[in-house]
Amino acid sequence: MLISHVFEDRVLHVTLLRDLDVTGRAAVALHIETLLAAHGPRHVRIQLPTSDPSPASLSVLARARRLCEGLGTPLTVVGPVRVAPHARPAAA
Repeated sequence: MLISHVFEDRVLHVTLLRDLDVTGRAAVALHIETLLAAHGPRHVRIQLPTSDPSPASLSVLARARRLCEGLGTPLTVVGPVRVAPHARPAAA
């Protein structure tokens, strides 16, 4: 699996589960196109797995941007989520 998605409140949230290579690029682009056609979102949010995406990942983002522009749908791209360290109880 290369991506995961959630559709809630007419927002399509797509997460790239790993940085893409050339072999996965076409499959992910087609999957995003299918999701856009099926859900007709009012907004699309794509989350990248790394702050330094591969050329194939950037290619998918460019394709998604063109698709969203054609539909008049805003697109937001966000970087990886950082997990905050567990809070430690204060010393007594």
